[in-house]
Amino acid sequence: MKKRLFAVVLTALTPTIGMLAYNEIAARSERSVEVHRHAAQMARQGASDVGSVIDGIKGILIATSAIPAVAERDPASCNVVLRSVASKLAPIRNILVLDRDGKLVCDSMGWEAGTNFADRDYVQRALNTDGLVIGNYTIARVSDAPILPVAIALKQGAETVGVLATGVRLEWLQDQIQARGVAPGGAMTIADGKGVILARDPEPDKFVGTTIPNDYRHLITAQAPGTTEVLSQDGTRRIMGYIPVSARNPLYVSAGLSQDVAFAPINRATLTGLVMTVIGTAMALGAAVFVGNQFILGPINHIVQVLERWRDGDSTARTLMMGRHGELGQVGASVDRLLDELEVRRCESARAEEKRRLLAKELTHRVKNTLAIVQAIARQTYRNLAEQNAVFANRVGALGATYDILMTDDRSAAEIAKVVERALLPVCGGVERGISISGPKCLLEPEAVGALSMVVHELATNALKYGALNHPNGRVRIEWEERDGRIDFFWQELDGPAVVPPSGKGFGSTLISSAFPMTMEPETKSDFAPDGLKFRLSFRAK
Repeated sequence: MKKRLFAVVLTALTPTIGMLAYNEIAARSERSVEVHRHAAQMARQGASDVGSVIDGIKGILIATSAIPAVAERDPASCNVVLRSVASKLAPIRNILVLDRDGKLVCDSMGWEAGTNFADRDYVQRALNTDGLVIGNYTIARVSDAPILPVAIALKQGAETVGVLATGVRLEWLQDQIQARGVAPGGAMTIADGKGVILARDPEPDKFVGTTIPNDYRHLITAQAPGTTEVLSQDGTRRIMGYIPVSARNPLYVSAGLSQDVAFAPINRATLTGLVMTVIGTAMALGAAVFVGNQFILGPINHIVQVLERWRDGDSTARTLMMGRHGELGQVGASVDRLLDELEVRRCESARAEEKRRLLAKELTHRVKNTLAIVQAIARQTYRNLAEQNAVFANRVGALGATYDILMTDDRSAAEIAKVVERALLPVCGGVERGISISGPKCLLEPEAVGALSMVVHELATNALKYGALNHPNGRVRIEWEERDGRIDFFWQELDGPAVVPPSGKGFGSTLISSAFPMTMEPETKSDFAPDGLKFRLSFRAK
């Protein structure tokens, strides 16, 4: 009852709880949309900043390629010009001029001419394209520092005569990210087309030069920008906006916002609402317990105790609540009247059950007497037909034996092993003569007892006349099992004479196939194999 009282209280609080839950879900949904939009905007802004840097480098390379000393690839003057240009540009460390074979002609750091850069992927790509080429994370051969290579082809007319290349210093790129700043718990990442991180805030020393985890590598080549929820490598759960690598965006850019930080205001509001709800619920439940104990549970417990005493055998137990405890007193009085009526019915039922038992025994006795009369008539009718007389008498005897089985235990079911043994007894004297039976203990309903007795009797009769029991070495194996509410019964004859399938369906076959009522869903299968009959019977146990 206390649980029901609690249920009533909770039901009353359901609208409030439902409203709080709705507001919680709506607020979180709106906040999630807002954070996703903000993350996407941050990623677009980061990609725009990176694009501006790339465009600036591109403009510098184009302008530098137009300088006569560079265009003519004069080593002496070229080194001076490139040194002058590089000294004014913070993002880059060195500017290189390479010939068409990828060998160094001049550079801003005075590196030895002839150094071969043909193995660099960005050099080969620049030699084969007219546009700006953005390489991947590289350790510079000249400065031995990590850079992001950028290169364009040097042209004389339509002919490519070399490559003008430089490298964006990753520490400068890192400074730009940190100068922009990220929100508390947030992160900004820039990576090349292979997923190698070029700059990251926070913890650049830990992540720059490493590769984006495989679980998120597909974002680098995604079809379009988007947002997702990730568990970052630093263990922070973030909502992340990302810009994949494309023709417009040569680098991968992602910006993430911490879920804990983003949802902190909502979490605080949720906690406050939850605390207030718990306090209100506790007060309501306390009131319900007090009222329930005083005016409901006491009378109900008294009624329950009376019912338990009555169940335990005290037929005199009554609530005696007439005129007391208000409405529950009326319930107690109704219970007293019900117990009085049940006592009367119990006595009547006991008398009826005893009468039924006597009638069942009398009916069994009369049925067996009737079967005995039938046997006597059969003997007179088939006086000169000894074999038919014996078969008919055995069948009637098997049917009569089923009533013995039912009445032996004085119940409506019989064990399948006893049914088989009794059915075999009038045919072949029991199970000793080459017959083995095995199977679990199963109880059969009365209809199944009679039907199985007739089937076993018919199978045993046929085996004695034509099958394995007609041969000195013949054997019969009887097995059964219970599975999924059905009983599977197996009859197998062994070491008997060769089996000849019947040319038609006789009375015995008809009896076997129709012995069980259709309500038991019987299934039969006979296999007249040369080495002996194999018969399978399946029927619903209950």
